[in-house]
Amino acid sequence: MDRLPPDTRIGAVHLTVADLCQMTAFYRDVLGFRPATDRPAPTSEPREGGSASRQVVGFSATGAAPYDLVLHQAEPAASPRRAAGLYHFAVLLPTRVDLARALRHLIDVQAPIEGASDHAVSEAVYLHDPEGNGIELYADRPRERWPARTGRLEMTTKPLDVDDLFRSGSGRWEQLPAGTRIGHMHLRVNDLGRAETFYAGTLGFEVTVRGYPGALFVAAGGYHHHVGLNTWAGPLPPAQPGGLGLRYFTLVLPDPAAREAVLSRARAADIHPQTGEEGGALLRDPDGIGVMLTN
Repeated sequence: MDRLPPDTRIGAVHLTVADLCQMTAFYRDVLGFRPATDRPAPTSEPREGGSASRQVVGFSATGAAPYDLVLHQAEPAASPRRAAGLYHFAVLLPTRVDLARALRHLIDVQAPIEGASDHAVSEAVYLHDPEGNGIELYADRPRERWPARTGRLEMTTKPLDVDDLFRSGSGRWEQLPAGTRIGHMHLRVNDLGRAETFYAGTLGFEVTVRGYPGALFVAAGGYHHHVGLNTWAGPLPPAQPGGLGLRYFTLVLPDPAAREAVLSRARAADIHPQTGEEGGALLRDPDGIGVMLTN
């Protein structure tokens, strides 16, 4: 079976939001992203026609492209979020010390922290944004320390040792550090078998973890996971292109040949790509979740 190149990675996460100004303030002031430096940040002042003055805003750790997160102002009649789609998107910090600083900052600003876990391969903190989109902040352990049994990667979910994390280092919080990026996506789907056919069979990820009840994890290049899939919410309606929440996420391939290989597999599976924003090719999984292929 054809596999994705090992340097495939997750790129920008695109969210459709109801209140662009509130969400911009959250991702800037609470999470620590910097808004795009090449375009104005949104304001609450209406322009002609009554809509917000800025309809889209990108974020990265530095404020420069390429962006890690892009917020799109929803149309007034956007559908509610309860559908297949985002469980959380995961922001990968460069070091464990960076995670400690981020957690201290979240505590200081009284952010809505919902959990903190040790997954053996990584340490993670969980929260939601003001519109209910799930977020993970995490730092990886060195690959040589990732546990495996009979050649199969093992991930756990144990309480995070916060005291030990804080002992790893200190320092002043100055927003997200350079080198921060989106590490993985975790999605709500309706059927793991159908999802595996798409994410492994069509896109070309390898299954890395099957041991979680109701969940499956896939990756490229031996990573612990680039995409997590779960059915924990029970039956869900399919994702709607104009709905609130996850608009699509980007899969960055190393070259045009790698992208064309994925598109060829998609066409063979009777999945027809659409021309996406900024020249990408948009595929939709069996639950209507959008994956934008770019280089």
